[in-house]
Amino acid sequence: MGMPITVEISDEAKAADLDKIFDYFMRVDEQYSPYKPTSELSKVNAGLPRNKWSGEFQEIIRLCEQTKQETQGYFDIEHNGKLDPSGLVKGWAIQQAAEQLVASGFDNFYIEAGGDIQVHGSYQKDIPWSIGIRNPFNIDEIIKVLQIRNQGVATSGTYIRGEHIYDPRASYRAVHAVKSLTVIGPNIYEADRLATAAFAMGEAGIGFIEVRPGFEGYQIDKNKVATYTSGFEDYVTATT
Repeated sequence: MGMPITVEISDEAKAADLDKIFDYFMRVDEQYSPYKPTSELSKVNAGLPRNKWSGEFQEIIRLCEQTKQETQGYFDIEHNGKLDPSGLVKGWAIQQAAEQLVASGFDNFYIEAGGDIQVHGSYQKDIPWSIGIRNPFNIDEIIKVLQIRNQGVATSGTYIRGEHIYDPRASYRAVHAVKSLTVIGPNIYEADRLATAAFAMGEAGIGFIEVRPGFEGYQIDKNKVATYTSGFEDYVTATT
């Protein structure tokens, strides 16, 4: 879906192990890309009857509807009669790939796709994975470095892809008040879907993350002011 993907395995791995994961991401892209007329998503938007949808596609739509309800409608994949579950599929696919690596016996790895990250285990013995948060006003600058084990980190923002997240409760108006919102969650599926919804909430998004058990967040607004949840600093390295 037009995004770079990185997989790093700290354990001993063979090229075939990585090929399997990248083949999986290629399959997901072929099925869910809104840009490919041959994808199942494009066929659904062209009128494919629901009884012809694959079981996996139906499960994705169910998860999207669940997320919509959990976020009071701020996560909504339907617009102008078309579906686009990209805001959930990316995190879901990364999580599925991570589970495949675990099932194959890997304990220490990192998967990143389009800025969303799942880590498992450690980078090296007793050293957690380090995840940088970019300055949305200067993407070459890292403003926070997180130390993460067995969790997901998702960032929603407009500083790379431009405006692509809208407020579905306000006639799909673009969100201007917030420039970036990073969410740490128990896994990337959970972090990614909630980051998307929270960003659509604008300045209220960080408060939404604050009251979610098991989640932390870091938000930067249009005035370059950072706001973060009460447990966020527990993940920040002392040098940042």
